[in-house]
Amino acid sequence: MAADPTSAAAASPAFASKNLNPTYPTFGEAETMSHFPAATHDVFALDDLLSPEERAVRYRVRAFMESEVAPIIADHWEKASFPFEIVPKLGALGVGGGVVKDPETGKGLSLLGAAMVVVEAARVDASCGTFLLVHSSLAMLTIDLLGSKEQKREWLPRMAKLQAVGAWALTEPTNGSDAAALKTTATKVPGGWKLNGRKRWIGNATWSDVVIVWARSSETGQVNAFVVRKGTPGFKTTKIENKIALRVVQNADIEMADVFVTEEDRLPGVSSFADTNKVLAVSRVMVAWQPVGVAAGVYDMCVRYLGQREQFGTPLAAFQSSQEKIARMQGNVQAMALLAWRLSKLAEEGRMTHEHASMAKAWNSLRGREVCALGRELLGGNGILSDFLVAKAFGDMEAIYTYEGTYEVNVLVAGRGATGHASFRAPAQRKK
Repeated sequence: MAADPTSAAAASPAFASKNLNPTYPTFGEAETMSHFPAATHDVFALDDLLSPEERAVRYRVRAFMESEVAPIIADHWEKASFPFEIVPKLGALGVGGGVVKDPETGKGLSLLGAAMVVVEAARVDASCGTFLLVHSSLAMLTIDLLGSKEQKREWLPRMAKLQAVGAWALTEPTNGSDAAALKTTATKVPGGWKLNGRKRWIGNATWSDVVIVWARSSETGQVNAFVVRKGTPGFKTTKIENKIALRVVQNADIEMADVFVTEEDRLPGVSSFADTNKVLAVSRVMVAWQPVGVAAGVYDMCVRYLGQREQFGTPLAAFQSSQEKIARMQGNVQAMALLAWRLSKLAEEGRMTHEHASMAKAWNSLRGREVCALGRELLGGNGILSDFLVAKAFGDMEAIYTYEGTYEVNVLVAGRGATGHASFRAPAQRKK
């Protein structure tokens, strides 16, 4: 969206076909993502749809990601490591709490403000956007909406400042989109509960201070959620290796063997699996915005690259095939942002449905995937180098296309809303 006057990148002159920012060295004939391009993607001035406060937080995160994260993130992506050094700096930006209101001031980000944090993080690195989404819009929000006063008092102030990091454990090895089929059990024992089971793909879990674990009562079948603290005996996390997407996110397999949690660490606001929807109503909005950020970053990088790279004595920007691709990418970014913005407004008004959220997430991740593929084509051989962002984003988008409900499941939910017929349901029990 519109270039930020406070952004480091926005200080460069308006883009032209041969405009090289003289303060930036070049890598071969084109700059790498270490020197992030100016934000040129908001050709429809969609930034005007944001409040001054929402724009301010957006520009603050944009400047931070460009100056602090872009120069180091390609190496972390290559090594599948997390840049822990940026966590205190992100905490200092005042964006760690998302929509959760500060218990002392009563202030928090609006839904769109929190979305802009995810967008601007994802514009430079989708993994950083995912880290913040999991921490703020899942773990922290669950405690805020479903926790006790004591749990909120203990965790929320530190989590808002990123002095404590959260993870959220729902997905299991045998059930992803069908999350309600969770098999992890919680057994009541004197003084608390014992958790047994496995979780998979849990972001931040290898190093987080707290994990919100969803489990089913072994006696009643009722779903509960629990605060599991770092270092709890029997709670084992193992980093998932060999990913081609979101390599910076430290996803974990979790094994729980008689993990004891006190009754005080059970979230009292959870009475059924339906209570997850109170949290997911926010996270669904965030995952619809995340592809917007990724696609915007790819577009910005490609626009700069096309102007800098010459073949046959002509900038790639002058090639008709390049212009067709960049125009298609530009249109996708505008449409994706508008759809996510409208979803956010419906959510703020309490009018968002599962079908709305599924349509927005499915369509935006599909179009974002197209933007990344077109960007990879535009960069030619450099399109397979993580140094130029595009290859990294190309891989990262594959995870976004799949998580928080696969594309296929989300379009079936949207199709259910359009037709009134469900295409998937629990199979009828066979007669014996």
